[in-house]
Amino acid sequence: MHEPLTAAEYRAIAADIQFPTNAFIDGAFRPARSGKTFKSSNPATGETLAIVAACDSTDVDYAVLKAREAFDDGRWRLRSPSERKGVLLQLAKLIERNRHELAVMESLDSGKPIRECQTVDVPDTIHTLRWHAELVDKLYDNTAPVGSNALTMIVREPVGVVGCVLPWNFPLLMLAWKIGPALAAGCSVVVKPAEDTTLTTLRIAELAHEAGIPAGVFNVVTGSGKDVGEPLGMHMDVDMIAFTGSTPTGRRFLRYAADSNLKRVVLECGGKNPAVVLDDAEDLDLVAEQVVNGAFWNMGENCSATSRLIVHERVKDELLNRIGAYMREWKTGDPLDPENRIGALVNKAHFEKVASFLDDAKKEKLSVAHGGKTRDGIFVEPTVVEGVTPSSRLFKEEIFGPVLSVTTFNSIAEAIALANDTNYGLTASIYTGSLKNAIKLSREIRAGVVTVNCFGEGDATTPFGGYKESGFGGRDKSIFAHDNYCELKTIWIDVSDRSVDETIR
Repeated sequence: MHEPLTAAEYRAIAADIQFPTNAFIDGAFRPARSGKTFKSSNPATGETLAIVAACDSTDVDYAVLKAREAFDDGRWRLRSPSERKGVLLQLAKLIERNRHELAVMESLDSGKPIRECQTVDVPDTIHTLRWHAELVDKLYDNTAPVGSNALTMIVREPVGVVGCVLPWNFPLLMLAWKIGPALAAGCSVVVKPAEDTTLTTLRIAELAHEAGIPAGVFNVVTGSGKDVGEPLGMHMDVDMIAFTGSTPTGRRFLRYAADSNLKRVVLECGGKNPAVVLDDAEDLDLVAEQVVNGAFWNMGENCSATSRLIVHERVKDELLNRIGAYMREWKTGDPLDPENRIGALVNKAHFEKVASFLDDAKKEKLSVAHGGKTRDGIFVEPTVVEGVTPSSRLFKEEIFGPVLSVTTFNSIAEAIALANDTNYGLTASIYTGSLKNAIKLSREIRAGVVTVNCFGEGDATTPFGGYKESGFGGRDKSIFAHDNYCELKTIWIDVSDRSVDETIR
């Protein structure tokens, strides 16, 4: 169902796409009230794809007003769980029906390889929405053991108006991670897509309206962080912000909440994720394949990317040889060609940031084991850099590009210390043939997701988020994500015959 088409078929789809250009508020596309616009470009070619509405605080105010009206009158939150489930399942069906168009749109707008858009991003988006839709009528509220003189209910209620602030690296999937549980819970949403990648979010909003989500419940406001993100974070009538992006920007949303209405904030931020390979790893071919996938999937523009290979000195050379063999399959080029697994970085500024780490490797006289080249001012080859020490910028900072640093160790204690030598704590991978060592490292490494003998993020049933500067306030995915978008209310019903004084005592 989700097998890639040919490059010619994808280019034919691209030629026929009509891109959305305006914000989506109260069930309709609307230009920015200021009339301002910005260009949405294909990073791989520099071609302008669409001229998009550049919204500001007045548009945010209008979107929040309509979201609040929709929430307060109950047009969505008061629908039965089964009704909300049916609408969300219809949205998933419409995305399935338009999967090729959405995959191409995503690839053109972000530089992502079409192969990943078609086989990972779109299917996972559909699955996420279906999973949260099916959860709606399977969550039970609780009672408390308070004795025979009272009946106590502990019930979930939707938190209210939610601002969903999205990153540019997984526009479709991160949208689903936010709106799936938010809409399932009965909230209204105002979505701010990243300025670099707005197009698929707008298209999903249109499909959501077609699926039956009422006007005002799902709004999209396009524009910059300063003009849209900050007003959304500061808005006194927004009850919650759900954010995925950089740690510095995440900090801003905490400040906005403190300076406004103490709105709930859930952050999923950066990572500097280790893959720890012990000398008892049983299958170095498997390790190499998993490390390559973890490091270079989505060009390394992934908060959970394997950025640091921490490998036992005894197996380092053999593992790097096998990594080099697998890297031959990771061709760089036109994102619309499914043969290519490395596409364009999202924009020139980000390309220059990633390229600066390659410059640092030269300055530090580190050995580039594989890759290391750039081309056309937007493509970076998958690169492996040896001999990286904990003092290096390559070890410390989130690169967010296809660059893997290699550091060696000689004891398990040293491996754990290296893995934890970071301000981040999002994911980690461990490769070992020993169950005892797997358990020890899984417990000792401070990360929100730890995988053993594989790279991954779990599935829709497992929570995703991080320790330290990788996250705050909650988790994406799973039933725990649903809880982010709900308030817990205690309802105490006195059924005794006691007097007021007796009840107080």
